[in-house]
Amino acid sequence: MNKAEKVSFVINTLEKLYPTIPIPLDHKDPYTLLIAVLLSAQSTDVRVNKITPLLFERADNPTDMVKLSVSEIREIIKPVGLSPMKAKGIHGLSEILLEKHGGNVPKSFEALEELPAVGHKTASVVMAQAFGVPAFPVDTHIHRLMYRWGFTNGKNVVQTERDAKRIFPKEKWNDLHLQIIWYGREYSTARAWDIDKDVITRTIGRKSLLKKHGYFC
Repeated sequence: MNKAEKVSFVINTLEKLYPTIPIPLDHKDPYTLLIAVLLSAQSTDVRVNKITPLLFERADNPTDMVKLSVSEIREIIKPVGLSPMKAKGIHGLSEILLEKHGGNVPKSFEALEELPAVGHKTASVVMAQAFGVPAFPVDTHIHRLMYRWGFTNGKNVVQTERDAKRIFPKEKWNDLHLQIIWYGREYSTARAWDIDKDVITRTIGRKSLLKKHGYFC
């Protein structure tokens, strides 16, 4: 296959596997999504989804969140890890949303990335999932699979995002970002990887990987 055929194979396979695409983080609006994504850094979606109901029961909007102290927020979110930094970020960004954005989550990458504890990946998830703006947030699953499929050199997530946006159609970015995450979790894991179940890598993967697993001579 040439690269265009490989890209089409990935898109078609993922669309068959995930015709409807679940959103990994539970939320009800842009603000709760922003907080959930922030909490997910170096944690798991399962753990975050257990903690956010407890936090959002106390405060699911910026006005109520700033009424909590940083210490109170930290105590609630401790199980997700990095709680000191995340608690400060949640409280700080809530203050800024009230002061500068009328309590609303801004709809631009620049404004989002100016918020405390909000990096490019978090901003990209919010823009894609809350506002439908084409973006391609790269997490560990996407970074791993893009390398396994030979679509990027795997040096860093910045390069991986650039390569993903270059090779995939823009109108597919938001769906593909989620589809690849689910595929990575279910079929192409980092540990205990069974390439026999990983039809995409088995079909289009790097020659070195295929040869190592007996699929290329």
